[in-house]
Amino acid sequence: MPGSNCTQATEFSLVGFTEDPAIQGTLFLLFLLTYLVTILGNLGMITLIRASPLLHSPMYYFLGNLAFVNLCTSTITTPRMLVRVLLGKKGITYAGCMAQVFTFDLFLLTECFLLATMAYDRYVAVCHPLLYPLAMSPERCSRLVTGSYLLGLTNGVGQTVSMSSLFFCSSSAIDLFFCDISLLISLSASDTTLSLVILRTSSSLLGVPTVLVVLVSYVAIISTILSISSAECKRKAFSTCASHLTTVSTFYGALIFMYLIPRSDTSRGGDKWAAVLYTVVTPMLNPLIYSLRNQ
Repeated sequence: MPGSNCTQATEFSLVGFTEDPAIQGTLFLLFLLTYLVTILGNLGMITLIRASPLLHSPMYYFLGNLAFVNLCTSTITTPRMLVRVLLGKKGITYAGCMAQVFTFDLFLLTECFLLATMAYDRYVAVCHPLLYPLAMSPERCSRLVTGSYLLGLTNGVGQTVSMSSLFFCSSSAIDLFFCDISLLISLSASDTTLSLVILRTSSSLLGVPTVLVVLVSYVAIISTILSISSAECKRKAFSTCASHLTTVSTFYGALIFMYLIPRSDTSRGGDKWAAVLYTVVTPMLNPLIYSLRNQ
């Protein structure tokens, strides 16, 4: 139960990175440039995919949705971080924090399912090319993408409902640049058992299967590629998967570092940069990676 001298928080303080004005100016310019490249890159990719009939294929259909999710993920976190660095405004209202938890968890899990769907798409293309038109028909692709968004929505609603029952003291400060659910749970002054159960259940039932789909798909893909006798055919087969594999490695590597590697409270400094990697850097890099690796 909350202490008698602890009042319910109406606002949280986002600690961010540093109070040094010189470093803050550098961070602002760096994050602003990154965000502008993210906006232009992902919007450009979405526009190009929709405008070009040559790109109306399952791979680019999934890629267009991934670009949209990356755009949303970056927009949820980066603008507020820029305002905080520029104006020194650390505060975020309780309602704003809960809205950020909802939208971020929605798009984070949606991206996990989209990456798993894209891995399955590459598996069918490389391992069962003759079945590809049937296995990845427009109707099935649409259902896979719709399911990804619905499961992401389910995760966002579940996590937000679990957070709404928690009590936070008015002095609560989040040692990050956005409202992260795991940090919020650790800051709560009330019983967090239900919230932890929902978080871990969601990670196990929704997050882990996406990782398994990616791993199994690429084990089968690599096995098939190694069995090809022609070096040129091997190169072409691998080139169809290299961009997606690069994106998956960056995205899941940052998530694993932040959420799954055990560490003490005094050794979590790298969490901020891991969060920057999957919320700011990866959404910027994805359009560049796919543009350079695909015709």
